[in-house]
Amino acid sequence: MLRFVIGIFGALFSLVFNGLVMAAIGIGGIIFMYSRDLPDHQTLAQYNPATISRIYSGEGQIMDEFSREGEVRIYVSAEDIPDLVMEAVISAEDRNFFEHGGFDARQMVAAVIDAVVTRGETLRGASTITQQVAKNLLLSSDRTIERKIREIILAVRMEQSMSKEQIIEVYLNEIEFGLNAHGIAAAARTYFDAALSELTPAQAAYLAGLPQNPARFHPVRYTERAVARRDFVLREMWENGYLTDAEYETAIATPLETVQSGAIDPFQRSIPPRSYFTDEIRRQLSEDFGSDRFLSAGYSVRATMDESLQRAAEVALRRALEDFDRNLGVYRGPEDQVEPDLLGTEADWRAALAAADVPRDVEGWHPAVVLSVGDSAARIGIEGVAEDEDGHFIPAEDVTWARPVDADGNRGNRARVAGDLLDVGDVVLVRRLNNGDGSFRRWSLRQIPEVQGGFMAMDVNTGRVLAMQGGFSYQASEFNRATLATRQPGSSFKPFVYAAALDSGYSPNTIVIDAPIEVETEEGIWRPTNASHEFYGPAPLRTGIERSRNLMTVRLAQEIGMDRVAAYAERFGVYDDLAPYLANSLGSQETTLFRMVAAYAMFANGGERVEPTLVDRVQDRFGTTVYSHDQRLCTDCELPDLPEGFGPRIVSNRERVMDPITAYQLTSMMQGVVQRGTASGTVNLPVPIAGKTGTTNEARDVWFVGFSSTIVAGCYIGYDQPRSLGRAASGGGICGPVFNEFMQTAIEEYGGGPFEVPPGGRFFPIDRYTGQRLPDGSWGEYVVQEYFRTGEEPGFGLLGYIDGGFAMGSNLPMFGRGEDASDETVIAPDRQTVTTATGENAEVPTGTDFGTLSSGGLY
Repeated sequence: MLRFVIGIFGALFSLVFNGLVMAAIGIGGIIFMYSRDLPDHQTLAQYNPATISRIYSGEGQIMDEFSREGEVRIYVSAEDIPDLVMEAVISAEDRNFFEHGGFDARQMVAAVIDAVVTRGETLRGASTITQQVAKNLLLSSDRTIERKIREIILAVRMEQSMSKEQIIEVYLNEIEFGLNAHGIAAAARTYFDAALSELTPAQAAYLAGLPQNPARFHPVRYTERAVARRDFVLREMWENGYLTDAEYETAIATPLETVQSGAIDPFQRSIPPRSYFTDEIRRQLSEDFGSDRFLSAGYSVRATMDESLQRAAEVALRRALEDFDRNLGVYRGPEDQVEPDLLGTEADWRAALAAADVPRDVEGWHPAVVLSVGDSAARIGIEGVAEDEDGHFIPAEDVTWARPVDADGNRGNRARVAGDLLDVGDVVLVRRLNNGDGSFRRWSLRQIPEVQGGFMAMDVNTGRVLAMQGGFSYQASEFNRATLATRQPGSSFKPFVYAAALDSGYSPNTIVIDAPIEVETEEGIWRPTNASHEFYGPAPLRTGIERSRNLMTVRLAQEIGMDRVAAYAERFGVYDDLAPYLANSLGSQETTLFRMVAAYAMFANGGERVEPTLVDRVQDRFGTTVYSHDQRLCTDCELPDLPEGFGPRIVSNRERVMDPITAYQLTSMMQGVVQRGTASGTVNLPVPIAGKTGTTNEARDVWFVGFSSTIVAGCYIGYDQPRSLGRAASGGGICGPVFNEFMQTAIEEYGGGPFEVPPGGRFFPIDRYTGQRLPDGSWGEYVVQEYFRTGEEPGFGLLGYIDGGFAMGSNLPMFGRGEDASDETVIAPDRQTVTTATGENAEVPTGTDFGTLSSGGLY
């Protein structure tokens, strides 16, 4: 009997043993078979998930953020994830996370039981967090046994090579939470506009329950289901000891309030609307780092923008564009339209207006919809403005400035009542107008101007772009006219011709003839003219730039050679390749405002190269600086302390692109443009200002670029499809006021003073009409102090030099005086009175004419 029993047990033992061996062999075979060609799980140890790149102001406030289209990703390290969030996720997805080795058989069984008991309403995750990481990052989502086996194998391997903290960090940064939110930090912002540290237990539980099926637990579409899922997670947290009884009861009783339900303002409302400035940063850094990398690498970008100057630039440019557009007296129709049937109730029209495609980034302007049109006024509903008992109206008096335009561009009669311009359902823009005492006056109809422009300002010494506006409204047109619009700079290019001349041995009092000139070109004879179509005879270089003389500039460029002019323009970065044609001396080749402003900065800082930048520095997600703009050397910054009253010395290592004396001479000449030249009527500031106007043929584009000792700024205005701005349009008249208004704010913040005089020269009194040197100490209306290099002092006498080749002029005055800033008149007195150093008056002859002037050939 005993032998029989022993035999039975032996047989069973053999059977079990052999079964185990066969099972082991089978499992080993399966593992071997499915382990082949598995992805390398070691790459997860260096996991760097895609995350948004953010742009910050100098004060550390978020200005904008960029990510791959349709994605919101915010990277957060494991140590920065609060315990509450970690506990909620573990309770929802993998309560034994810190105990298992990659997979959890008990959890799989529990998930099946939950599915049966709750009919799928509160499903417990069947896969561990480690398995989910393996599936989401290394495998496909195929529902096959083969994929599940490979997933378990990878999970076990991951547990052997990665810490639990690394695994859950990968999981919480990669998992999708719905509404394009990837990662727990992005989800907290998307649903609750909160940082992880600000989440309540109820909010953390709701987020922890989302990854299983985000669409199924949408907080608005499926509120009951979402609350049930949240409460399930809260119960798990309580059972696991993560919540006290009181905390659990409070969380369960909390209503589910989210951004999507309207109970919480979305994060986007806390940051400014996207602007030309931040979008240009995106464009430039995408070129430097690559678009995909910039949008996914999690860069922190510190912008150079000065908020007060940016606002001043926006206001000044918008004012000029709107004034120009409004003076045309043309109303081009509504921004959008809403079906009248959708305007029944206030809730109806507000919903329809909110969906309308209309710019919302113009300060002080509001979208509005026309609700009814009366005999004289139109009643409107205004976005963001509460209705009152009487309603809001656009009165007849506000529309009399405009004529309607039909689809063919034909203008109607001037409007007399609101109904002449407006119909029910029109979506328009309005602005509140106040009386002098600040009380409400009326709502005024506005429209986005058709004319456009750009403005940019930067620090002349560092190249930091302080303000940039690429058009009237970014939301109306994202095209940045400050950096992308290539336009003819016109006369604003002339300073580069004069700079080349000054560096070629000319001086500010060198005489150049202003007379007709003919240039033989491949297309025939070119006969340039001055804007006034007048000829003024001989005049110093200073007069040529102050009065923007075309003929003097062409003749000067011909004398020194267009190759030299082109080399200067390219050295300053105005062009990459300037064709050496004489017409280009008058700014006929296109460039951008961005390049022009950057080039003018080198005049202002004494001739040193400065690279414009919208970015101070860029840091990666770990805080390592990967780009810094300022490359100057601080020789004292490493010292432990400095003597009292001394600051660190910053040593410039920038390339010199221009002789400092030449830069000062040119700056002094350009000050004359503002003091008595083509910008004298519109630029009037309390510190020394130099600049140059520009107006192209038929006034298609107008410019003004100018600078103080601290700030350089430029304005361009014109149509996107170039056409004339009108016969009266000019750079000084349209862009000058924009510059002037902006610089009033800039000077308050950055100051300004006399331009620095470089060593190596001396001032001499010069007659600014004749170019003659006057006795030391002379002063008067016609006297200007010119700076000359040591050894190149001007001699006394009527003229030191006459530019050769008087071309086809007849009986021109020797020197013209009294010409106004618009080049309309010429007065040539025979003598000039100046005051000498002794206080006595003296008369200086201004010469006579040469008789008939003739040329030796074509000019």
